[in-house]
Amino acid sequence: MLRVLVCVSGGGTNLQALIDAVENGQIADTKIVRVISNNKGAYALSRAAQHCIEGVCISPKDFADREAFNEAFLQAVDEAAPDLIVLAGFLVVIPPQMIQKYRNRILNIHPSLIPSFCGTGYYGLKVHEKALERGVKVTGATVHFVDEGTDTGPIVLQKAVEIQAGDTPESLQRRVMEEAEWILLPKAVELFAQGRIIVENGRTVIAE
Repeated sequence: MLRVLVCVSGGGTNLQALIDAVENGQIADTKIVRVISNNKGAYALSRAAQHCIEGVCISPKDFADREAFNEAFLQAVDEAAPDLIVLAGFLVVIPPQMIQKYRNRILNIHPSLIPSFCGTGYYGLKVHEKALERGVKVTGATVHFVDEGTDTGPIVLQKAVEIQAGDTPESLQRRVMEEAEWILLPKAVELFAQGRIIVENGRTVIAE
C-alpha cells in the first residue's frame, strides 16, 4: 500500500483529482494518508475531511522564523510516514533537508510546459498571464520531481494544451487544469505506485 501525503495551499482541485483516482481504482494499492496546508482557510482541508483524510495546517505565520516552521513542517511530514509526497499547488518553499530525505519521492505539478514559464515568481494565474503575453500557441502542464531548484527537477510527464482565440488567464487556467493537470497528476502517482518511474542521470524513464 503506497502511502501518499499531499501538500496544498488553496482549493485543492488537483487533490480532488487524486482522491477521485484513488477511490475509483485508477490508482491501486494507494492511500492518501494526510493533507498538509499552510493556509487554515484552504478548501483543500475541507475536501480532505469530506473523504475522511486527516488534514493538518502548518502555517509559517504561526512560527517565530522559517527555521522553526521548517522543523514543524518536516515533523508533520515524517509523522505520516509517506512513501510519496505530492505538491498540489503548494506555495511554500520546501526545506532542503526534506528534499534530501525524500529525494525522487516528491512530485510537483506546474501549469506550463517546463522549461517555459517556470521558476521563481511563476505560479498560479501568473503563469497563464505570461503565456498569453508572450503569444505562445501551446501551453500545458508538467509533473516533475522536486530538487533544490525551482521547477528544475526531473520531468515525469507533460501534456500540451492549445491556446484559443479570446483566452483570458482565467479561462486558460481552467482549461489547463481540466485538460492536463487533472489527468497528469493521477497518472504520475499511478506510475509511481507501480514502480515504473526510474530516475537516471537527472532524467526519468517510464518502465513498461
